[in-house]
Amino acid sequence: MARKTGSHSEITGPRIRDAALKLFARHGFAAVSMRQIAAEVGVQAGALYLYTPDKETLLFDLLKAHMDDLLAAWDADDPGGAPVARLEGFVRFHIRFNLERPDAVFLSYMELRNLGAANFAAIEALRKTYETRLETILRDGQGAGVFALPDTKIATLAIIAMLTGVNTWYREGGRLSRAAVGDLYWDMVRKSVAA
Repeated sequence: MARKTGSHSEITGPRIRDAALKLFARHGFAAVSMRQIAAEVGVQAGALYLYTPDKETLLFDLLKAHMDDLLAAWDADDPGGAPVARLEGFVRFHIRFNLERPDAVFLSYMELRNLGAANFAAIEALRKTYETRLETILRDGQGAGVFALPDTKIATLAIIAMLTGVNTWYREGGRLSRAAVGDLYWDMVRKSVAA
């Protein structure tokens, strides 16, 4: 099938990903068809296959891009230095990054089950890489005597779950600003790990 006049891959590809992200987050992966995505973008359903071989690959690409962006952004934002400062940086970063991407965060937690084994393993490995960034901070703090944790792995998972949970209740323009949420969550995390 020939490309539609005025169609540009550098424009259409991102529009397909944006539409899929929005539709998957709103209706769930299983409920969304490739035809719905095509209609949202304004192209024929067959045109989607110029950009992705199938719906699962499209989901995988969205999840992988989110994790790649998350890891790159944290690596660029990591303040380094003492464990307490790094932990505060991590808490504030995680909240800030995820509040700007609620649909991607939702997909990362709710639609992972729709990936085949190989794709699931690849995303799980990226998630573990991110978790290791936090666990390293906690271990360093434990070694320095500033954090008291019976199990750094469990603490890592609990902190990430708590921070990611902000996306389920936070509303822009609500009672708390993003900065206030960061302050409150940093205070809770700090107290939970304090020696």
